[in-house]
Amino acid sequence: MSGLEKKFATKSKIVNYIINKQNTSKVEISKDLNLSMPTVLSNVKDLLEKGIIIENGEYESTGGRKAKSIGINPSYRYAMGIVITANHVGMVLVNLKYEIVKSDRIRLKFSPDMSYCGQISTLVEEFLKDMKQREELLGIGISIPGIINQDQHLVIKSHALKLENYSLSFLEQALSAPVYFSNDANAAMMAEDLNIYKNAIYLSLNQTFGGAFCINGKLFPGENQKAGEFGHMILVPGGRKCYCGKSGCADAYCAASALIDENTESVEQFMQQIRSGVEEAEVKWEEYLDYLAILISNLRMAYDMDIILGGEMGGYLIDYMVPLGEKVMQYNGFDHDLRYLKNCSYKKEASAVGAAKHFLQEFIGKM
Repeated sequence: MSGLEKKFATKSKIVNYIINKQNTSKVEISKDLNLSMPTVLSNVKDLLEKGIIIENGEYESTGGRKAKSIGINPSYRYAMGIVITANHVGMVLVNLKYEIVKSDRIRLKFSPDMSYCGQISTLVEEFLKDMKQREELLGIGISIPGIINQDQHLVIKSHALKLENYSLSFLEQALSAPVYFSNDANAAMMAEDLNIYKNAIYLSLNQTFGGAFCINGKLFPGENQKAGEFGHMILVPGGRKCYCGKSGCADAYCAASALIDENTESVEQFMQQIRSGVEEAEVKWEEYLDYLAILISNLRMAYDMDIILGGEMGGYLIDYMVPLGEKVMQYNGFDHDLRYLKNCSYKKEASAVGAAKHFLQEFIGKM
């Protein structure tokens, strides 16, 4: 690593540290990152002058001058994230502290036609109309349920959107900012703090069921970009028909759509029935938790790493970790506790946040 590269790496390391703190001090940065005080002082001075970090208070005095507390300036840069599904478009604006400052979800049926790209462009411009300094927008990350070729900007295959070898170039050209495309489950995984989850599995339990996992803090895509397709592992041989054409896939039992039928319009409505004690809904919920517990146990046995429950159902499952945990323990006789089972950081639009974080992390890495 050259001297200049080392300098950039040190500055990025400091910024990432500050982002994950409400506030900190130069002494804490020096101690926790094992950096010399002159190195910290030089970098902090530069970051303060650029406005990337700000002084946001003082520590209690222990005798002598009070140390200034510093924190990230969240409004220094932004990135937009979009999640495309078969029937909706979700949008978020994320600041430099990875906080969602604005979000919206629009019902829009996906179409491979160019007119759809125009509709997305219109939605984006409407969403960003209040952003006065557009140069603060680093780019737009777009998550799509399918296998993505990053280099060619191509959807190789998407069962959910009924696409194969679909070029994303028209969508990219329709937007007036740099664009990054990602698989939805991979993007949701990236929304998590991979400094905490060095090795982890992410279950994206939305209307369709996606998955991803990271090793040593980096996404593992697999040789053909198909790693983490847990939704299409056979859970019940000869079972329910899956939208992919097979029978018995985990998606047919563990995706959010498994809870919706002709009497239930949405997962939100179904969960309201659970809270109201509707017996039919409770029976279906017990069955759902049971199948999910089997899958979790199998994945834990196969990978021996943390499992993060994400997607739409991940948000609801926060309140049902005890009954789910009891079922998991029935199927897993090797673990004596459930500390490996985690709740997601973002209850809604995690894929959009993760796609947006691509630009924020790229920006930090180039400091």
